[in-house]
Amino acid sequence: MSCTVPLLPSGSIPRPPSLGQWTPKKYLLGPQPPPTTDDDHVRVQEHEMAAARQLADGKTVMKTRSRRTIDCNGGMGRWALLRKHRPTSTYVPCMRPAPPYIINLFPSVAYASNSSTSLCTKFIHTSTNKIRCPVNVVTWTPEGRRVLTGSTSGEFTLWNGLTFNFETILQAHDSAVRAFQFTHSGAYLASADQSGIIKYFQPNMNNLTAWQGHREAIRGLSFSPNDGRFATASDDSTIRIWAFEDSREERILTGHGWDVKCVEWHPSKGLLVSGSKDNSMKFWDPRTGTVLSTLHQHKNTVQALAWSPDGNLVASASRDQTVRVFDIRAMKELCVLKGHKKEVCSVTWHPVHPILVSGGSEGAVLHWDISGPEPSSLSTSPYTSTTHGPRAALSQAHDSNVWSLTFHPLGHLLVTASNDHTTRFWSRERPGDATSVFSGGGEKPPEVVEMSGQDEEEVPGFSYGNRRWSLALDVL
Repeated sequence: MSCTVPLLPSGSIPRPPSLGQWTPKKYLLGPQPPPTTDDDHVRVQEHEMAAARQLADGKTVMKTRSRRTIDCNGGMGRWALLRKHRPTSTYVPCMRPAPPYIINLFPSVAYASNSSTSLCTKFIHTSTNKIRCPVNVVTWTPEGRRVLTGSTSGEFTLWNGLTFNFETILQAHDSAVRAFQFTHSGAYLASADQSGIIKYFQPNMNNLTAWQGHREAIRGLSFSPNDGRFATASDDSTIRIWAFEDSREERILTGHGWDVKCVEWHPSKGLLVSGSKDNSMKFWDPRTGTVLSTLHQHKNTVQALAWSPDGNLVASASRDQTVRVFDIRAMKELCVLKGHKKEVCSVTWHPVHPILVSGGSEGAVLHWDISGPEPSSLSTSPYTSTTHGPRAALSQAHDSNVWSLTFHPLGHLLVTASNDHTTRFWSRERPGDATSVFSGGGEKPPEVVEMSGQDEEEVPGFSYGNRRWSLALDVL
């Protein structure tokens, strides 16, 4: 047999590399220094150079700090996924008092039978304007991404709803802003001030119209369920109903004997409730302008009113240091909430659970659970008035009057506006949080050392969405 000898050695002919074959080569390199050291060194050098440039330009060096973010979108996604795969319609993972279980903290709507998951008692952030002045009103934008405040200087201030930092400011009125509200569609904003002027704004803060609505200060403003009309309450002891589209006065409601401090339209019906300095609450038919009923339970000025989300209950806050809840189906007083040491200035309902939050002139913010009677109550009648104690208390939430407070549409954040020139954000407690203030009666938030930065790039406007519930809830 003949033996065939190759003409060229086997290594001289290049072969195409086979796809997917990996050959280790890293071990051939020498030892490398840790990459984090170089990155940190470069980062420090960049900060030093930026600070040197600012000093050379004569500008003050702003201290760099991370922004805390409270975002419910992650919990909304997990809740939507769990609803598809959970074994029963009521199954919710058990919450344990440990930080790793924070991933199981779902939105408030997931805990239909457990209202304790919606007590916003953990301090998050304090926001203040450069020009400090009392903040009279606060509200979330309809899509829940920003917070709008109105101050005694007549300015609207827009704050980010996730990082709570300043976004933009607008000189909306010439006198103190006393009331504002978005339409249910979220397409417009109506505001009123100390001099009785009413203004319309678009979501981009473009002023559409303005006119003199009352002779004296307007204290309350509320839209009808279909946004076709809105009501205003004034110190001239009248309530006026306006046609929204053409800014026309339709009816004047007279009957209170003194200043009308608040007015609220029923969430779904043609019914108005108002509170006055004459210590009374009146229910009105807006079609005819007649008084349907008058309640005299309070012993001092009724300063704030709020309808429950289902429209069956109405809460009132008064200078007699009490909050009272009335059931309009029987027109009876349901309970009396005592806990404030001074007059009660504001009140609001949680959007999901029967939780009521009130703010007092001593700076306290109290949470009340209306889901059931107190254990000490021996009465069996649901319409016998009972006295409730607060479920949670933040006795030093502010240094002065809490003029306004409102929940995020999803219920996981609470915003309070105060006479101490600050707007403060509060969230739900976290599992296993060692700094919890839930049972200790509340800790005083830290002092504001540095003003919120208003040298940032201004945002000219903001978008709008559906009323109350953002698109995140539509997936449920």
